[in-house]
Amino acid sequence: MINWSEIETVLLDMDGTILDLHYDNHFWLHHLPLRYSESAQISLDEAQQKLMGHYERVFGTIDWYCLDYWAEQTKLPITDLKREVQHLIKLRDDAHHFLVALKESGRKVILVTNAHPNSLSLKIERTQLDKYFDTLYSTHEFGVTKESQLLWERLQAKEGFELESTLFVDDSLPILASAQQYGIGHLLAITNPDSKKADNVITQYPAISNYDVLLEEIKAHPVLSN
Repeated sequence: MINWSEIETVLLDMDGTILDLHYDNHFWLHHLPLRYSESAQISLDEAQQKLMGHYERVFGTIDWYCLDYWAEQTKLPITDLKREVQHLIKLRDDAHHFLVALKESGRKVILVTNAHPNSLSLKIERTQLDKYFDTLYSTHEFGVTKESQLLWERLQAKEGFELESTLFVDDSLPILASAQQYGIGHLLAITNPDSKKADNVITQYPAISNYDVLLEEIKAHPVLSN
């Protein structure tokens, strides 16, 4: 599936790839609509319909991922509301051993998330996921999302990774397609981003549902130069 002898840099998505996506799905699909219905004094069903329509209009843009944008649109303290259900934030069950294996293998491990910096900070606070990475980026600091070719250009300019020796892992097919278009040499899809939902069927890219299947090969091919 992946020739680990060729991989020197690993770029990892966060939500659904390293963290369980259940938290985010619960917040945006259930908790925020509930709080919005209370604030706007409308039914929960109406609140959900309004928000879902708005989500669809901005999906994949920087606004979709921006907590400041949603605070302005809903007139609600989004970061505070995210803390109300922060107990749901957790690493994927298979993430710890995978991340440790990557670090011990000598590879450069970089988090690249479209999540807003406030969301990234909250998740670091809850999981200490920063200890696994050499660098962590919210794409907001680049001004564009992973769906954009500009993100990859700006990220590569900053980190200097070689396309042919880089692996990118994500659960989003449009984002994987963006990375592929840019020329990232190795791609891997995650089929089960939300632990409470059934696996997705992915045929466009190499795909797994458990990082444990990679551990032996990662350990067998360390990057000695690092």
